[in-house]
Amino acid sequence: MAFDQERFDKLIQKLEVFAAKQPPIYRLHVALLAVLGYAYIFLILAVTVALLLGTVWIMLNARSFHTSALKLVVFLLAIAFMLVRSLWVTFPPPTGLALRRKDVPSLFCLVDDISSKLQAPRFHHILLTEDFNACVVQRPRLGLFGWYQNYLEVGLPLMLALPPEQFRAVLAHELGHISGNHSRFNQWIYRQRLAWDRIDKELVQGGNESSGFIFKRFLQWYIPFFDAYSFVLARLNEYEADRCAAEIAGVENSAKTLMNFKVKARFIHNNFWNSIYQQVHTEIEPPTTSYTAMQTALAQGIPLKEASTYLAQALAEKTNNADTHPCLTDRLKTLGFTANIQEEFSLSAPVKLSAAQEYLGNSLEKYRDYFSQVWQEQIATPWRQKYAEEQNSLATLEKLNHKSQKQQLTLEEASARALLTFELQGEEAAIPLLREVIKIDQHHASANYLLGQILLRQEDASGIEYIERAIAQDPNMVIEGCQIISYFLQQQGKQDSAKSYQKRAEKYHDLLLKADQERSSLRASDEFQSHNLSEVEVQNICQQLSVYPQVTTAYLVEKVLQYFPDKPLYVLGVVRKTSFWETDKDAKNSELLNLLLQQLKFNCDAFIIVLNNNPNIEKKFHQLPKSLIYQNKK
Repeated sequence: MAFDQERFDKLIQKLEVFAAKQPPIYRLHVALLAVLGYAYIFLILAVTVALLLGTVWIMLNARSFHTSALKLVVFLLAIAFMLVRSLWVTFPPPTGLALRRKDVPSLFCLVDDISSKLQAPRFHHILLTEDFNACVVQRPRLGLFGWYQNYLEVGLPLMLALPPEQFRAVLAHELGHISGNHSRFNQWIYRQRLAWDRIDKELVQGGNESSGFIFKRFLQWYIPFFDAYSFVLARLNEYEADRCAAEIAGVENSAKTLMNFKVKARFIHNNFWNSIYQQVHTEIEPPTTSYTAMQTALAQGIPLKEASTYLAQALAEKTNNADTHPCLTDRLKTLGFTANIQEEFSLSAPVKLSAAQEYLGNSLEKYRDYFSQVWQEQIATPWRQKYAEEQNSLATLEKLNHKSQKQQLTLEEASARALLTFELQGEEAAIPLLREVIKIDQHHASANYLLGQILLRQEDASGIEYIERAIAQDPNMVIEGCQIISYFLQQQGKQDSAKSYQKRAEKYHDLLLKADQERSSLRASDEFQSHNLSEVEVQNICQQLSVYPQVTTAYLVEKVLQYFPDKPLYVLGVVRKTSFWETDKDAKNSELLNLLLQQLKFNCDAFIIVLNNNPNIEKKFHQLPKSLIYQNKK
């Protein structure tokens, strides 16, 4: 059973009611589903081993070894080996800078204290990362068989952004997921969701052919169904972790931590890093002290306007089924805390003492410099390339601006000027220039699309009209355009309108999948029509085919399409020269097909087929006018 978003949402709604009315039975269903996954895998292994032992036992008792029986034993041994090999799913350790107790004793003492109060297992490793986040990772060293190694990941940006008491609340929330004070069943399901996600990547998506035919079909059904069924429990686990944070840090502190987390995350992403990357306009090398600059920016506080905007955006979000995490408003409500407009003042206030200063102590400077250096080394090459591009773009923009003062720019020039202004000078400077482009050409797709995006980011609903215009001109913008509008409407609290745009995006995505499938194969039952390529284009194809002596005949037709018929799919059918004594005809056909796919160049969407084993399709081609375009008479 495959899940689209609509079916997933309906199932979640039913399960939420079911879990609320009959919690024990719901939990039993989730437990049985969790066990079912392992039962299937081990059942396959048990059956294989039983067949192998049974065959060996029969052979020993019969005191004769037939060739067929030996082949069966070898086959079963191979299956058993593949099963065991497939079951040994590896879970690589998380990455980050490993911290030592002797370097940051205050942080280890804090973790020990919270772990003790929540009866959480001890951590084998604490890692410092570059993420604005903190999380607990339980890595099973024996794959499906467990023996967990516990990692605590804490992001340096997060520690720089939060005061010590709020960082304490964050850790309490994360440790709450594995707390011994609360439901161990929830912890187990929490781990199973993570484990099956990893198993899915290893066995199904990882291209493991030996396990694909055994596990793939089952896991493609089981994992989405288990995720959907345990989704409600996973969301309840988030509320449970919030309660753990409230036990350790207090309700008000935990609530303010949730708000501060949302606001500071947006500030770092939208403001801080944007200001860093803007330096590429003037600096040939990336800055060497990016994390020092981050600490300074956070210590100075967030401008009140930005804090107010980011808090309003966070509070406007609604809980949806794309993520197990509830929205901020629901989490605050569950904690019994009501946010008010005064909160923005505390959120914008300077951080007098950060968690990084409190818990990393004298080692903070070393870690800050380390992450600054790593970031600089990673970004150095693309930064220099971008700088060179920026200088060329600045020169081009200067020429266009100078020309615009003397004469009317062409549509192409006006469009390039608007785009360069957006990239180099920002949204506000680009708005009037984009309007000029649209004044010249009301249906200019890229100008309408970019202006629509900018206006929606500024909470101007007129941006919807511009994106709709762009979508009408360029179908490639449909999915992303609908998602942008849906997100804006969701932020505005217009859930029904947002859902309609999301459904529109999903429907178009389904059409694209069907169109790709239609264009990916040919059948004798397909309909074809004469092509409409020019004589010059046909001659170009024939000239390319002339270097292949093995091609004797070529047909060119157009496939009749159900989806997006305005985008034609041309079909080039070739007949390969054969000899009577050939024994590997299929291999020769495949070899020629691969050669043509790699080397032939088309100015259109084309499908190539070798017709030697497809006489019915060749017959259809032959009956169409102008289909025969090439014959090698040598």
